[in-house]
Parts: sequence; C-alpha cells; structure tokens
Amino acid sequence: MASPGHNLVVLLLFFVSFPCSNSKLSVDYYSKTCPQFASIMEQIVSDKQIASPTTAAGVLRLFFHDCMVEGCDGSLLITSTSFNRAERDAEIDQSIPGDAFDLVTRAKTALELQCPGVVSCSDILATAARNLVTMVGGPYYRVRLGRKDGLVSNASLVQGNIAQPTMPLSDIISLFDSKGFSVQEMVALVGAHTIGFSHCKEFSHRLFNFSRTSKTDPAYYPKYAEGLMKLCANYTKDPTMSAYNDVMTPGKFDNMYYKNLQRGLGLLTTDQALSVDRRTKPFVDLYAANETAFFEAFAHAMEKVSIYKIKKGKTGEVRRRCDQFNAAKND
Repeated sequence: MASPGHNLVVLLLFFVSFPCSNSKLSVDYYSKTCPQFASIMEQIVSDKQIASPTTAAGVLRLFFHDCMVEGCDGSLLITSTSFNRAERDAEIDQSIPGDAFDLVTRAKTALELQCPGVVSCSDILATAARNLVTMVGGPYYRVRLGRKDGLVSNASLVQGNIAQPTMPLSDIISLFDSKGFSVQEMVALVGAHTIGFSHCKEFSHRLFNFSRTSKTDPAYYPKYAEGLMKLCANYTKDPTMSAYNDVMTPGKFDNMYYKNLQRGLGLLTTDQALSVDRRTKPFVDLYAANETAFFEAFAHAMEKVSIYKIKKGKTGEVRRRCDQFNAAKND
C-alpha cells in the first residue's frame, strides 16, 4: 500500500503536469498548443493591411476601445441580439470601420482550422494591433498571451470609459488616471492619432460659427482651417465625411502628430488642448523633438494597456466565434 507521502508526491506531479487554466500570460503561451499562431497572424494581418490601408488605424482604435471598457477581453467584438445591445452599438463605437472587425474574423477562422478552440479573440486583437503598428512604421513591443474572452458586452458600460473628442482635458486626464495611466502615458497613447481619420462631426464646431468673433477656431493654422471647411462643407448631409488625424503623413506611424500640434494642425479639440496645457505640453514637445522617446513611451504604454483588467480562468472563455458568446450556440 502506498504511503500518504507517496500519494502527495503523485498528486503534486499531476498538478505540475497540467498547466492551471489561470496561468500567467506569456509571449510563448501558444508555442505548444498552436505553434502556427504567430505565422498565421502575420500573414492575415499583412494581407488585410495591403488590401485595405486604413485597417491599421481601425484595429488600433478597436483594441483601445475594447480594453478601456471592462478590460482587454474582446467584448467589443460581440454583436447585439434582440435581448442585448452590445458595446459595438454604443454611439462612439459605431464609427469603428468594418475592416477592423473583418481582420479579427479572418484571423479567427484561419486559427480555428489549425488549432480549434485554442486561441482567444482577445489575444488575436492584441496581437493584430501590435503587428499593424509595426507594419506601418511604429515600434515593436511584446504582447503577452493567454487572455480569455469576456462574458459580458453591454453598450451601457461604454459611457464614461472612453474619452470623447470634445471632453475637457482635465476630464480625460482623470479618466486615464482612474485606470492607472499617468499623464505621460496618456499623451503617448494619444500619439496613435498619427494614423487614421476622424469624422467631420467630431470637429465641425471648430470650423463653423466657432464664436462671435471668429468663424473658425483661431488655434487652427488658417490655411488648414480653410481646407477643412471645404472638405467638411456638406458633412450634415454626408456623415461619413472625414479628415486624416495627421495631415502630413497620414499612413505612417511616426511623431508627426506632435509636430502638427505645435503648428496649429491638431484636428480635434482634445488634440489642440494637449499642446497648450502645462500638464501635457512638455510631453508633446518631447515627442515632437524625439521620435525614439515617443516610440519607447508608446510601446511601454501599449504593453500596459494590453493587460488591463484581462480575464483569466473561469472569468472568461475561448470563443468559438468572436462575435458571439459560446453560450449563445447552446440556447
């Protein structure tokens, strides 16, 4: 008959042999369960970005908005049902381009063929965001893997968790602070505006009847304001009308965004505020002068964002489809 000590050793070996479902994140999380993960992601991301060059900005926005509401758990990927209005139908998320969601769907489909039920949608999104930043000229940073997909997605949770284009800077600073991000990290993260675009309705108040003394916001460089007025002249009839966030190098991830702010070329009210407020101006000036400093700060902040309130173990699942919870298939 085996001794109690022998049984304890066997029990311990059993638990050592099987990794806990609540194990820590790691960059090589899928090295044994889905060794093709990195190569599949690289191929899907590359193909999509080449076919649709605005994908990078869309995915970056999708990733950030997902993480800021209840953590990086893929909750923004869920589609609404007759009994649940999901996050993606919140007003601020409705302008996220379909290409961003399409990339996640393509990657999930390819990964399910190779390693079914293994890779989470939240890991796909986090990896795609990093790969795309690098692909358009930005810094490479580590993405630790092993997130689970969230079990809740509700549009009512979005309000107050994502900065609005017209929000006072003090409120934005407080919002980021409540999530554990410093002013410097916030300024670095907003540097993602070096790619992508914003719809005219988000900055139209700066162009038309700004004040009694000025038709446009005098903080705009005059020729820039003139060009934007022409571009957005019919925005009320065509809500899809938009302008690049970075008018100089819109498709390249660089520090031009900060240089633009210093020249009156900041598109949104919040952009302009960063360049004059004493709390944020030093970082704008630093990143405008030193792209390496910006890249290092952005990479560090993105690593921090990517593990914000992640789900592990039984607090999440690995969805079979990224746009619906697994339980939906059993209803």
